[in-house]
Amino acid sequence: MGRIKHLVERTVETVKNEGMSSLGKKTVNYVKLRTIAKSKYEKVYGDVLFINGCTLPHPSRYRVDHQIEQLMSSGVYAEKVFYENLSLDSIKYFRSFVFFRCPITDTVREFIKVAKENNKTVFFDIDDLVIDQKYTDTIEFVSQMSKEDKAVYDDGVNRMRETLKLCDYAITTTERLQKELLNYTKEVFVNRNVASERMAEISKNAYRNKKEHDGIVLGYLSGSITHNPDVELIKPVIAKLMKKYANLKLKLVGEIDVPEELKEFQDRIIFEPFMDWEKLPKVIASLDINLAPLEESIFNEAKSENKWVEAALVHVVTVASKVGAFEHEIKDGEDGFLCKTAKDWEDVLTKLIEDKELREKVAETAYQRVVHNNITVYSGHNLAKYIRSKLSRNIAFVLPTTNISGGVNVVMRHIAMLKKAGNDVFVINMDASSKDIDTKWGKVSVIKQYRIKFAANIDTMVASLWSTLYFAKGIPNVKHRMYLVQNYETDFAPFGQYMRVEANATYEDDTGVKYLTISKWCQDWLEERFEKEVQYAPNGIDLNQFQFKERNFEGKIKILVEGNSDDYYKNVDESFRIVDKLDKDKYEIHFLSYQGEPKKWYYVDKFMHRVPYAQVGKVYQDADILIKSSILESFSYPPLEMMATGGLVVVAPNGGNVEYIRDEENCMFYTPGDIDDAVAKIERLATDKKLREKLIKNGLETAKGREWSKIEKDIVSLYDPE
Repeated sequence: MGRIKHLVERTVETVKNEGMSSLGKKTVNYVKLRTIAKSKYEKVYGDVLFINGCTLPHPSRYRVDHQIEQLMSSGVYAEKVFYENLSLDSIKYFRSFVFFRCPITDTVREFIKVAKENNKTVFFDIDDLVIDQKYTDTIEFVSQMSKEDKAVYDDGVNRMRETLKLCDYAITTTERLQKELLNYTKEVFVNRNVASERMAEISKNAYRNKKEHDGIVLGYLSGSITHNPDVELIKPVIAKLMKKYANLKLKLVGEIDVPEELKEFQDRIIFEPFMDWEKLPKVIASLDINLAPLEESIFNEAKSENKWVEAALVHVVTVASKVGAFEHEIKDGEDGFLCKTAKDWEDVLTKLIEDKELREKVAETAYQRVVHNNITVYSGHNLAKYIRSKLSRNIAFVLPTTNISGGVNVVMRHIAMLKKAGNDVFVINMDASSKDIDTKWGKVSVIKQYRIKFAANIDTMVASLWSTLYFAKGIPNVKHRMYLVQNYETDFAPFGQYMRVEANATYEDDTGVKYLTISKWCQDWLEERFEKEVQYAPNGIDLNQFQFKERNFEGKIKILVEGNSDDYYKNVDESFRIVDKLDKDKYEIHFLSYQGEPKKWYYVDKFMHRVPYAQVGKVYQDADILIKSSILESFSYPPLEMMATGGLVVVAPNGGNVEYIRDEENCMFYTPGDIDDAVAKIERLATDKKLREKLIKNGLETAKGREWSKIEKDIVSLYDPE
């Protein structure tokens, strides 16, 4: 009840003091904020994260908030964070990063390093030459600092330069800044300061509500104390004009000292304190002429034309020094005036003081130009285009789980190759984990699909299981969708389960999904049964992971059964029916399973469960003969891995292994379901040394031909969208 009472009181107060329109706006904003607060999303995957290193409100508003608005209005999702709150976790949630006036810290240094390792693009944004003492030492205010204060200031300048030099590219406000920044980085893009939608709205209201006043008001908005020397340029002219025109007034806004020459006109000088930016348009609108003097210096040449833009939005004419951005942007005599000498200032100001029609005409021209070109929504295209042009291609692999399996290992290897080729690659995990995956090829970023808003533009999304295709098709802003088919997943479930219907439907997609596979067998049935165009690349093996080891076949011969006992299509039961007929005094039975455990009737001497992938090679080295009884495989890795380590294979042929195995050449086939045939093949291998030598030699050659390094180009080109 207390909250309701408070809201009622606030509502009455707002209507009384500000009117119904204000109540409407505040209600909309309140609902919006409450909606955001209750958002179902925990994280957002976006295009650009701005890291703000500046504590001053004015620069960060223009270079962070306004550029975010430019990008968002151009279809590029952006957010911001203050640099002291920066977390390495943000790297996987954004495609690129813009460091604005950000001094180097240990976190910033590490952040940029890791971002680049993941092929993220890093920009540095700056709106002033505060990146080197050779510039800042020219500022009178800085030179007058105490030794201690200047040491602190200089340290910040030098740390900012270090961040700049670590970034890939720079973004700035003016051509002179661009020229100087090229001494520190390879490429600099100019994105001029522009007004926000809110600035345009407030300025429009300020102009509408402008009050008539007596006399002519000149205005100088200093912004900061460092601008005091600029007033020195025009103080004799102002003094002369104030003597000449009794109706002339001067309004000074911000931190500025009144020159001695103007103190005699104290009664016609109006002071306004440094104020919140939302109040500034009303003050500017009260002027007749906006003054923007600047001393000639490299530092000032780098400054932007904000004062002209802000005055134009409230239909006020600007007279500025013919320096830097003012000279570049103002069309002299059309939408503003440029002055080089004291005489120029006197002539122009005299003309404007005496000619109201001229003031209004030039101010209106400036307004029309600025309102159509210098507002965020109208000006973001080129910035968005530039940032997009510098982003690495991002590729998302959608996995049902990141738990270890043959299919997951294939995806991890593909990711490693694609990252090596310069792509920004990550995993969307459909289970609850967002824990990154450490592989021997590097760390793989993982984003869980639960409560994540995918707001960024995604170049390529790759589904890897039938259920993941449905997810991938539901994500917006995806340019290319691909489906990496590693098996005929319809048969993953027995007859009668509806999953078979849904899985089979994914092979009939007609929305432009590109089908990929690493199995010749999968390619065949996709093309023949479903009439799909399928891109194929061979599967590979890491011979450093599965190293050759001599076997002597003396003593007990070690038989390895591999597979998940919970999956009927792995047919592990048949392998153990074969084992049952072997002499246990002659053979030692090993069982490797990533998921299911041994059933009660299995005979097992050594059980290995969920062995880390880095240790799987050792499991194969410790065995002599692999029995593999799978009914269904897209590409059967265990026989190839066993061959690579110098072991022997007794296998039931299926679509996923006939691609590379050859009976009595590199393995021994047995007839599926024929237990006695399998036992006979094992017994033959145990006694026939010449056969063993032949199979081991050819098996090793088969594995060498599949080494990843030999097929890396094929794998990378598999994901070419063209």
